[in-house]
Amino acid sequence: MRIYLHKAFGRYMRSIVALTLFILLQSATLLADDRIIYTIDFTGQKDGSAVSWLEENGFEFKLGANKLNPRFENDALVISTNDEVAGLFGLKLKQQDFIHNAKRVKIIWGVNRYPQGGNWERGINRVPIAVMLSFGTKKLSSGLPFGMQAAPYFLSPFIGKKEPLDKMYVGRLWREGGRYFSVASGDQSGKIITTNFEIDERFKQTFGQQKTPPITAFVIQKNTKDTEGGSEAFIKKVKFLSE
Repeated sequence: MRIYLHKAFGRYMRSIVALTLFILLQSATLLADDRIIYTIDFTGQKDGSAVSWLEENGFEFKLGANKLNPRFENDALVISTNDEVAGLFGLKLKQQDFIHNAKRVKIIWGVNRYPQGGNWERGINRVPIAVMLSFGTKKLSSGLPFGMQAAPYFLSPFIGKKEPLDKMYVGRLWREGGRYFSVASGDQSGKIITTNFEIDERFKQTFGQQKTPPITAFVIQKNTKDTEGGSEAFIKKVKFLSE
């Protein structure tokens, strides 16, 4: 009888522990969902050209974006080229859609093939894929004459190979209001990379501001100029989080 009671009590306790863990996991999931302010999701699309989908969802094609062969493949948006191309897809948010009070952005993405020769440490500022986040509406000089291509403040995380992890760079243009950050380092070809990129404090510290303006635009960029071998990268999902 004692053995039977002992075993029954053990099964009861295991059931209680399992139920408690389930409840905690469900609560954690709900809390994580509550933190999401805005999501850009490229998953769940049929394989094929992504041009129509991007245009229908408000993305504008700039520079050589059409040459990047944007397509849905393996449950992700894929961009690739065998040539020296710079292109970007920009989503300018309407005022009612500005992303306020974002603390960080979570990006699920990766690189299948890096552009050979790109190296920010040597001044060859090229990226297999980068995200640019614009803040506010005040436009700052690009460094070009006559105010050409003035743009708001921006932070741009990119997947690097030669660049040290989390190192900040200043480009040749937009030196007043733009900063680039290597959020991955080393050869990670074919791997899915999850980036948690802090926004709020980084913006304030980088630009000496007391408050971070709302995010007003989102850009996906690739630049393989001055490199060899082309490049292929992908992005699955972007989430803006309140903490």
